[in-house]
Amino acid sequence: MTTVRLPLFPLNSVLFPGLVLPLNVFEERYRAMLRDLLKTPEDEPRRFAVVAIRDGHEVAPSAPGMPDPTARPERGPAAGFGPDPLRAFHGVGCVADAATVREHSDGTFEVLATGTTRVRLLSVDASGPYLTAELEELAEESGDDAGALAEDVLRSFRRYQKRLAGARERSLSSGTELPDDPGVVSYLVAAAMVHDTPTKQRLLQAPDTASRLRDELRLLRAETSIIRSLPSLPAFELTRTPTSLN
Repeated sequence: MTTVRLPLFPLNSVLFPGLVLPLNVFEERYRAMLRDLLKTPEDEPRRFAVVAIRDGHEVAPSAPGMPDPTARPERGPAAGFGPDPLRAFHGVGCVADAATVREHSDGTFEVLATGTTRVRLLSVDASGPYLTAELEELAEESGDDAGALAEDVLRSFRRYQKRLAGARERSLSSGTELPDDPGVVSYLVAAAMVHDTPTKQRLLQAPDTASRLRDELRLLRAETSIIRSLPSLPAFELTRTPTSLN
């Protein structure tokens, strides 16, 4: 078992390998994390782990309205995650490589990171200025019929995109290039579909690529059927993903 200890960045969303993650970092615990990451030699990756929050707040209560007007201010690396942070997070996350880190004059940061490798969360350490975690790297197995499943998923994803955007949307034409590697397809589609965090988390921690693709195919067919039968969609940002406040 290959393990690694990395800084931990909990979010209310799921990061997948190969996907880009923009962050605006303003909380002191994560600013401290970025300051330490900037000490990494330029020829080495600035790595941290992203985990989805199961029970807790992405932004710790720090003042009225941030984020709960009735909450008492909390301090420390585990603020907002209860007495046992390990229980507050989903068990599988993704390592992120902070390729671009820009510090502003007020001490906040803009970060552009890319997901790289899935990891299993083994333990969380809250003794420092920010959370760190011991993580087990997870190999990505192909599984049976991953290639054929990827082709089916891409076809279904095309239909799903067009239903979401509307029949007259030209930017999602069939000429748009999409990857053909089954693993890349499985992660791209998982990230692009409009689903809640538990569903995306289930896709992230699928035992292999083929299992993830089968689940995606079922979800895409069901969602496309529902969208097709609705005369109009609820007022929801279906084609946009929220950016973390941090």
